[in-house]
Amino acid sequence: MLTEPLPTILDVRKAAVRGASISGTLKPRDLKRFRPLLRCGDGSISVELAFSRDEESRHLVHVTVEADIVVTCQRCLEAMPEHISCDNNLAILWTDDEAAHLPRHLDPLVVKEPSCSMWDLVEDELILAMSPFSYHSTEDCKMKIAVFSEPAPQQGTGEDKPNPFNVLEQLRPSSKH
Repeated sequence: MLTEPLPTILDVRKAAVRGASISGTLKPRDLKRFRPLLRCGDGSISVELAFSRDEESRHLVHVTVEADIVVTCQRCLEAMPEHISCDNNLAILWTDDEAAHLPRHLDPLVVKEPSCSMWDLVEDELILAMSPFSYHSTEDCKMKIAVFSEPAPQQGTGEDKPNPFNVLEQLRPSSKH
């Protein structure tokens, strides 16, 4: 399946008026803010953007992102493949003040210029969709963790060690009067 790269810049308001739909792909290594969160730049990101207007003439974009990336497992520090998906409805706004009046089902996308960076939009959505910590399942990490752990010290019986309070026994006054 051959897919086109996602356009870098787009006039999102014109796209919403026209009801445009755009899809494309990105590479994780191309996203400067997202790349440091990954183990390596390998993987693929598939993006679908559907622009429209609602009954109140708001400019909207429905963003769907599917990403297959490689992160670092926080338990064993090895590479771990991860799939991220997000599906979000954004209202395209000129100012932050307009965001206060949005209904709850819409998130704001403040675009002060006519053009908007599609790559930045996708990058923001991916960063928000990532889990704060990534772990293999316990079974997958168990072998790797066992290499770094030492066996537990053996517990001896209490009879082998002298009681430190025996010294106090000698200081006790004798019970003979």
